[in-house]
Amino acid sequence: MLAQPLSNVQEELLKLYSQNLSPEDLDELKKVLGKHFAEKATKEADKIWDEKKFSNETTDAWLNEG
Repeated sequence: MLAQPLSNVQEELLKLYSQNLSPEDLDELKKVLGKHFAEKATKEADKIWDEKKFSNETTDAWLNEG
């Protein structure tokens, strides 16, 4: 099995983690990363929502299915 090269994210995280972060800084980093990816997911969901022309009525209908 061939080892795959590290991605740019992995390289940056290894550089960061070579530093000993305090527990508080580590918690903050986790929150920042979580917020970043949550915002990206929300933007993508909003884009799809707009493209499909979904509305509150759409979600109400989904909730009442089955």
